[in-house]
Amino acid sequence: MAFSETMEYAYFEGQFVPFRDANVSVGTHALHYGTGAFAGIRGYLDQDGETINIFRLREHAARLLRSARLLRMDLPHDVDSVVETVLELTRRNAPTGDVYYRPLVYKSSVQLTPRLKGIDDELAIYMMPMGDYLDTRRGQKVIVSSWTRITDNIIPARGKITGGYINSALAKDEAEEKGADEAIMLDVNGKVAEGTGCNLFIVRDGVLTTAPITGDILEGITRRSILQVAADLGIPTEQRSIDRSELYLADEAFFCGTGVQVAWIERIDGRVIGTGTEPEMVKRIGQVLFDTFRGKNDRYADWITPLKGGQPAAVR
Repeated sequence: MAFSETMEYAYFEGQFVPFRDANVSVGTHALHYGTGAFAGIRGYLDQDGETINIFRLREHAARLLRSARLLRMDLPHDVDSVVETVLELTRRNAPTGDVYYRPLVYKSSVQLTPRLKGIDDELAIYMMPMGDYLDTRRGQKVIVSSWTRITDNIIPARGKITGGYINSALAKDEAEEKGADEAIMLDVNGKVAEGTGCNLFIVRDGVLTTAPITGDILEGITRRSILQVAADLGIPTEQRSIDRSELYLADEAFFCGTGVQVAWIERIDGRVIGTGTEPEMVKRIGQVLFDTFRGKNDRYADWITPLKGGQPAAVR
């Protein structure tokens, strides 16, 4: 992402600074050894055209700090301070449309040993305008990757650990080079895990199914939200191991996550999924979420942190 596409201010080494000044040394430990973790958070322009609704901000802050614990980080931050830092950064950047936040915790020392203890830790956050990561107006063409998803005993996938994302990058490149939009990754046991940067759901005979959090997947916040929405809509759900062949027999399939939002899948390995048109369950669940993002759904108002005119707006 070019500098011109980021917003003016970032949070870096305890201060709010111009983004162009938020730089680390070439010797930074995290750059060499992948000893960092990140979050992806979205803010949506409310239906009033003025308020930015930040989706599940506290949950994202909590997961970021859990990822930091996996890396044995000692940070002077708790959930409340991360939330307030994001809000203050938003005030300073004063966005007028949909935005994406990228918080990053990382080992900042110039140190040559690949270890976790005894290395300085930092938090940085920046923002950028962001629309669709995947084109949600159409179905996605997907392959099952030849690359296996990392396992919990190698690099824990439940944490958004920077070094683990080379696994995703290899699969994403493979998908794009084969003319696909995205890849589905299998775990070490050959069961369906998730996409390269998103969770996955399938629908069979009216049941919404996703891999369990013990299946080498990210503990997705959008995933958790969809399971709650489905329960409230009376849609039966399962969290269980999914065979590869089930993908081809699914009535519906879709990705979800902060970046991809809710993106339905048209084809997997060249096989048409369901009718090959936007499926009904994706429409129902997606509509609930997008209405929530825009402040049109009071049922899930506690999922958004609204910020208006430089101050948090009253929660509906």
